[in-house]
Amino acid sequence: MTNTSRSRLAVVAVGGNALIKDSQHRTIPDQYRIACETMLHIADMIEAGWHVVVTHGNGPQVGFVLRRSELSIRELHAVPLDYCGADTQGAIGYMFQQALHNEFHRRGLNKRAVTLVTQTLVDQDDPAFRNPSKPIGSFMDEATALKHNQEDGWSVIEDAGRGWRRVVPSPLPVQIIEQDIIAVLIEAGFVVIAVGGGGVPVIKGEDGDLVGVEAVIDKDMASSSLAQHLQADVFIIPTQVEKVALNFQKPNQQWLDLMTLVEARQHLADGHFLPGSMEPKIEAIIQYLERGGRHALVTTPENILIALEGKTGTHIIP
Repeated sequence: MTNTSRSRLAVVAVGGNALIKDSQHRTIPDQYRIACETMLHIADMIEAGWHVVVTHGNGPQVGFVLRRSELSIRELHAVPLDYCGADTQGAIGYMFQQALHNEFHRRGLNKRAVTLVTQTLVDQDDPAFRNPSKPIGSFMDEATALKHNQEDGWSVIEDAGRGWRRVVPSPLPVQIIEQDIIAVLIEAGFVVIAVGGGGVPVIKGEDGDLVGVEAVIDKDMASSSLAQHLQADVFIIPTQVEKVALNFQKPNQQWLDLMTLVEARQHLADGHFLPGSMEPKIEAIIQYLERGGRHALVTTPENILIALEGKTGTHIIP
């Protein structure tokens, strides 16, 4: 897909944790209220002339599905992890899609949003499959964890004295299976919600058939891959901070307005970005720029539009 015949295109990667305000606000209505707030800022972009693809995380939501499955194990069949991913893509997509529809209606915008359940191809020989590292689901006591290990084949770890958890592989995305469908929907004028949770991880068998696997894909890495394929004008990762910082929360903290690809690599190597926080976001941006991406942006959701005007945010360029 080329971007010569259309308006500017942005891929915006919203975090799954962004829908959970705190431990007291985790219900579906709570999440929907946050979704409405976030989609308001997406609607601002669209009203300003941008085409937008919204991707999203789903970590907490998958955890909720797994917990329900655990609690109902004597009554109902278990839900495999790939189906948890598909379930939450549909649920979060529904929230975003409805929130956007209502916002477009209020503004009199002739736009429509569509959610696409998305699969992401991974390499079955990815080293991650030999070293599961991504914690999922609820905490367990040791006896329960070891029982799951023996009876269900789960990989389990003890998590810093807080209990035991299941861990699964987190392979790198190879290709977004539905990426060309997403491109067609963009060209048709739709706001596309896709690649939820990094996409449902699938491998390709010798016969060419796709098979879901028990794994988790980093949503920023998958979103980076999609942004590169679509030749997006900008890849945006909304966060809780207005800008990226060096020496974050230290006396010598330094906010960054601009980073080059070379500088981003160096700051990453120097350990400025925390694992599980800014580190995976910067890694995804580096991948996007290395593969021909032209502009990445990190800022808060409410600042996206003014950041696109160059007034705030951290801009990362080749």
